[in-house]
Amino acid sequence: MNFFERQHEVRRASARLVWLFALAVVLIVAVVDVAVWLAFGLSRLPFSVAAQSLAIASAIVVVLIGVTSWIRTLLLRRGGGGKVAASLGGVAVPENTTDPNLRRLRNVVEEIAIASAMPVPELYVLPHEPGINAFAAGWTPGDAAVAVTQGALDRLNRDELQGVIAHEFSHIVNGDMRLNIRLIGVLAGIVGLAVVGRMMLGGGRGARRNNGGAPLVVVALAVLVIGYLGVLAGRLIKAAVSRQREYLADASAVQFTRQTAGLAGALKKIGGLQAGSSLRSAKAEDVSHMLFGEGRRLSAMFATHPPLARRIQLLDPAFDPAELDRLRTQWAAEPPAGLREDEALGLTSRQPAQIRQATTLPAHPGAVAATVGEPSAGSFAHAGGLLRDIPDAVQAKARHPGTVVPVVLGLLFSPRADVRAHQHRLLAARGGQTLADAAWQEGAALAQLDPALRLPLTEVAFPALRHRPPQELQALLAAITELTRADGHVGVFEYCLSTLLHRDLFEAMHRRPPWTTSRTTLRRSAPAVATVLAVLAAAGTADPRAAEAAFRAGLARALPGAALPFQPPPQGPVALDPVWPALDGLAGPEKAVLVEALATVAGHNGVLTVEESELLRTVCALLHCPLPPLAGTVSSDARSV
Repeated sequence: MNFFERQHEVRRASARLVWLFALAVVLIVAVVDVAVWLAFGLSRLPFSVAAQSLAIASAIVVVLIGVTSWIRTLLLRRGGGGKVAASLGGVAVPENTTDPNLRRLRNVVEEIAIASAMPVPELYVLPHEPGINAFAAGWTPGDAAVAVTQGALDRLNRDELQGVIAHEFSHIVNGDMRLNIRLIGVLAGIVGLAVVGRMMLGGGRGARRNNGGAPLVVVALAVLVIGYLGVLAGRLIKAAVSRQREYLADASAVQFTRQTAGLAGALKKIGGLQAGSSLRSAKAEDVSHMLFGEGRRLSAMFATHPPLARRIQLLDPAFDPAELDRLRTQWAAEPPAGLREDEALGLTSRQPAQIRQATTLPAHPGAVAATVGEPSAGSFAHAGGLLRDIPDAVQAKARHPGTVVPVVLGLLFSPRADVRAHQHRLLAARGGQTLADAAWQEGAALAQLDPALRLPLTEVAFPALRHRPPQELQALLAAITELTRADGHVGVFEYCLSTLLHRDLFEAMHRRPPWTTSRTTLRRSAPAVATVLAVLAAAGTADPRAAEAAFRAGLARALPGAALPFQPPPQGPVALDPVWPALDGLAGPEKAVLVEALATVAGHNGVLTVEESELLRTVCALLHCPLPPLAGTVSSDARSV
């Protein structure tokens, strides 16, 4: 099952959730109507009066469930994934933390974010939870949060922590987070009936003492019983929706991290330690379907995760469940310590920087489309290498709230002295002399940075930008736009940086894309398809004939038989701004075809330049088709081999 098929499956699961919710509401309304009929003796009243009474009772129940679910979902959506983490006692991990455990966690998350072409999520630790667990929450990748327990930090070595985080990133990439938030909201309405029933029961008892309110007590008992039946139904729904997705997330985590030992080791520690994966928080039930491991000990019928031994055996076929008994005995005397294991396994040393060499795309463009949402072992290793190649001092500034803005702006300063001076004047007029001077200094320091490291550095900087006040973010985005257009020409890197930051920060603030999409097809969107193929073809080579040949090859794959002219827009990548609403509205299979066409264009001359790599990944990101980093890109001036 590839990325596009998984996306379709998530939509089907969302549809099933709606139908299950509707069925539960109908059954609840029916039972409440029966209770009202019996309690108030409606059979003795005229039919019109009885029918009106039942309609009122039904409407009250439907409105109560619907409004409760809507409000709960809205609050979770507005708060983003961080609100879910904070509700369980989560504490935010500072971007510039120096704590060894937290620094290790953030490094792992940044590596996997770059490998999976996703924004770096917010990070939280549940400091009072000794069990090994984690979850990802959020409405969009831009407002996602990943939370891990203190037990996971303390007990897991780096490989095991990578496996757990990769598992959670699978939920982010595949769209499970939004489904999980919807599930919390839907179940809140059903479960809320139990609270209403208790309140009614208390009022009904008072009425019975004063005025014979026995019918109200009967209805209250019925609502209370239905509410608790709703709790059981909710657990069944969660179990039905989440179990299979946990198997998929385990499989994706193995693909992320190159090996099964890390994820299997984390699961073995859950089984071998007394705390297991249990959570102490009273709200653990709300997020049970989102967790890496079971948050509560439940019967097989209500379990939201597959059996632990079965998950381990799928990763390690030689595993004997009896091994968990031995581990329990061993770790009862001396529990494992993740950082000590890292030292013993040699996982703490910094690897040397890698050398990026020219490479070719896979021979078949479909192989590129198949990597969407499917980072491979090479993607993960390449992402780690990119981070290691960025100097520590530069990374520290990009992670610090006080210096991140000058770093991002400094990336946009031109190598031409006249343009750079103009940019400095523009920035001083907009943001003040202090900001302009700081950005100038950062720009000078970043001038020697390998071009292939510029966008990864921006991804590292994103978390420190995310929580700045909205007015500051608007001012930053305006400054970025002004700097990119200071010389009257917007280059590929400038466009990619500014567009990705606009999209990610907009989604972080508003929990939706910055454009409205509607369902469309490649044929209906032919002009937009031609524009994006032409811009990519022009970015890959300075030879007009070679660019047109690449364009024709890509067009033949996206729109066979179409006779569209090759017309590279004179404004360059800026011409792509109007195409995103149309192309983002394509169905999954047609997006896959478009990605194949883009790969055909990029790989036509046999070499992937930095510009082509950045533009290809940016186009895919804006279409919500995360394309992992393409290893081996060459410098911006390498046009052919």
